[in-house]
Amino acid sequence: MFDPELIVRENVRKLIPYSCARDDYKGREGIFMDANENPYGTLNRYPDPYQSDLKKEISRIKGVPVEKIFLGNGSDEIIDLCFRIFCNPGTDKALTFAPSYGMYGVSAAVNDITIIKVPLDNSFQIDFESVKPFLQDKNLKLILICSPNNPTGNSMDPDVVERIISSFSGIVLVDEAYIDFSGHPSLIRKLDKYPNLIVMQTFSKAYGLAAARVGMAFASPSLLLYFNKMKPPYNISSVNQRAVLKKLSDPDSVIRNVKKIRRERKRLTSRINKLKIAEEVYPSDSNFILVRVKDADYIYNYLTDKGIIVRNRSSVVNNCLRITVGKKKENRMLLNTLKSIEI
Repeated sequence: MFDPELIVRENVRKLIPYSCARDDYKGREGIFMDANENPYGTLNRYPDPYQSDLKKEISRIKGVPVEKIFLGNGSDEIIDLCFRIFCNPGTDKALTFAPSYGMYGVSAAVNDITIIKVPLDNSFQIDFESVKPFLQDKNLKLILICSPNNPTGNSMDPDVVERIISSFSGIVLVDEAYIDFSGHPSLIRKLDKYPNLIVMQTFSKAYGLAAARVGMAFASPSLLLYFNKMKPPYNISSVNQRAVLKKLSDPDSVIRNVKKIRRERKRLTSRINKLKIAEEVYPSDSNFILVRVKDADYIYNYLTDKGIIVRNRSSVVNNCLRITVGKKKENRMLLNTLKSIEI
């Protein structure tokens, strides 16, 4: 039986969170003289610290109770909170896979946590047998799995992911930032089955709100209790809460744009595969494709000189470029430029 008390840091369990003015009074009407706010202006009041209206709407759309939803200032805040809540600096460890999202390692380093990076196999999948020896380490507190994975674009085998969750006594964070482009079901539906599971999603990708910095974590209330204790009181601005609510009021536009991106992803994959400079275009469930080319540094610089900016990922996957799917016109310009390259 998973017990959060055994995994949460002792100082976090004892922490008395900051009590803000909106904790004392939750009403919306009145003469507000309790929070040292300027009485003038349109953005002069502090935001709802618990994003109640936004969580209700997310709950309706995702089919998850409000008490199982936490909102962070981007997914990066949620990742950082996982390290701060569950891992003791200098002694505990976290595990992720290579290659994967770089912020996992950065957050581990910031929090003085040793991070174990287990290589993915040749298909960029998790080999459970390579993970298994680490699962009994009493100092391993957190496993981070990105699916669909960044920068490779593929979804992880769900059976392997569930095997890890069920075999591990610590926390498993599954980062589903790109899930809307995949066509695969979310692990949100497994929250009741796995009390040590945290599923993370974002409004930055499919919803087109990268500038708003709103990430979502779905987990049991017994875990999210500590996230709400640890977060800054006003971690998401009123402006950004309203921006997300507005986007959620128009779900058809989100669906249309996701369909366009998936259609363009398929077209880009097909066209790039036919180019002489391309050696392999890896299958993708995300809004980008990973392309192995003959000379990534040369092609990256060539594209940059033409005003087309892609991501050179040769430092993590040899001779590979990560190309985010753009609008149809932008993708056409990319393809025409790639055709002109001679190596």
